Amino acid sequence: MIAALLDIGTNVLALLVTLGILVTVHEFGHFWVARRCGVKVLKFSIGFGKAVKTWVGKDGVEYVIAPIPLGGYVRMLGQEDTSLADVDAIPAEDASRSFAAKSVWQRMAISAAGPAANFLLAIFVFWLINVSYGISGVAPVISSVVEGSVAERAGLRAGDEITAIDGEPTLIWQQVSVQLLARMGETGAVAFSVENGGTARELNVPIRGWLADSTQPRPLSDLGITQLDIPAIIAGVVEGGAAESGGLLAGDRILAVNGQRIRGWSHWVEIIRMSPELLLEVEVERTGSPVRLQITPLEGMSEEGVAIGSIGAYVQPMSYDDLVPQEMRREVKYNALNAIVPAITETWDKSVFVLVSIKKMIVGLISVKNINGPITIAQVAGETASYGLSVYLGFLALLSISLGVMNLLPIPVLDGGHILYNLIEIVTRRPVPDRVQAFGLQIGLLLISGIMMLAVFNDVNRLL
Repeated sequence: MIAALLDIGTNVLALLVTLGILVTVHEFGHFWVARRCGVKVLKFSIGFGKAVKTWVGKDGVEYVIAPIPLGGYVRMLGQEDTSLADVDAIPAEDASRSFAAKSVWQRMAISAAGPAANFLLAIFVFWLINVSYGISGVAPVISSVVEGSVAERAGLRAGDEITAIDGEPTLIWQQVSVQLLARMGETGAVAFSVENGGTARELNVPIRGWLADSTQPRPLSDLGITQLDIPAIIAGVVEGGAAESGGLLAGDRILAVNGQRIRGWSHWVEIIRMSPELLLEVEVERTGSPVRLQITPLEGMSEEGVAIGSIGAYVQPMSYDDLVPQEMRREVKYNALNAIVPAITETWDKSVFVLVSIKKMIVGLISVKNINGPITIAQVAGETASYGLSVYLGFLALLSISLGVMNLLPIPVLDGGHILYNLIEIVTRRPVPDRVQAFGLQIGLLLISGIMMLAVFNDVNRLL
């Protein structure tokens, strides 16, 4: 109970910190550009709800911190959502400092400044990660390929190093996964560039509506590709468990189950979980000799309420140095200067990925179950924070990009909606009529409310 409460507390704290940073940066973008354009800012609020802290700065701006960190706002003189929207009500000495009095280009710049600030934050974070940590990981050399899988039929083999996906270079496994996730929901073929023993090959792996309904996609596993797996060596068995009853001993190395070769520990666990109360013919290596055993996994229930098998055995731990030979490690270091371009490139690539993913959801190529709400964000933020600063910073940058992209969508209540009205005004040379803007506001509120309700619904479903 105490551990669960600590986890919840950590997740909530991580959510508050994460959203607090993103909202502050976003609203500061609006605030900074508005001031540069000569607009009088009345209030700068971070969060919603009853104010926790309020003060008036020397610049005359009322600063507010509220308890619900799901957004914020910058209120400007003459803006449509203030009590001073009527130009006649604005004091004569402040007329030139009104938001409404500014040119359409200035108003559009102020609207675009929030998302721009989010993109700049992402670039800075990626730059910081590059300078502080660089890129490190394991070379994408295939450990094994599942017999009969899509990958095997396409010609991928154990020992192949994946050098590129769809023409994009892949230095480590993480980059392979990112490139594959970009193809979610699509039909066609994924182009693999591989190298083995100095021989390069080009292969096409067919996909059809790939991972369209998945909320926790595992692209490599779905294709039948095994990365680097811990050897299936038994460290010990639980007294009275199915492993002990079947004769499994510490030190046994699992070779095959029902004639199927075992690729590693995760493969072994997968078979056990899928075989509750089923008799398994297990071949192990014991002190250099093959031994055949019969093991029947006991039936249990997963957190999702699905029947799974278990035998009561645990893996022999291996250090990273033992598991990953030096020649399989990849590391790239950056200095403060050459880290800039990769940071900008990564921000651009991930922005395109988020935008394309939104498009795929709209047209039905991938499930809307992938829309996440505050509960999922809190869980992921808490988990990434526990993994280390570099992992958390990467999540923060991705979330900042998502916020920037979402706010640029042409929906009236978002910054993108205001930019759309500005563009129409530039083309037609007159403002969009108030009644049209009011109608658009209602549609936008309805749409955003629906998306938020769907996100919360998805969060609750994941908890049940």
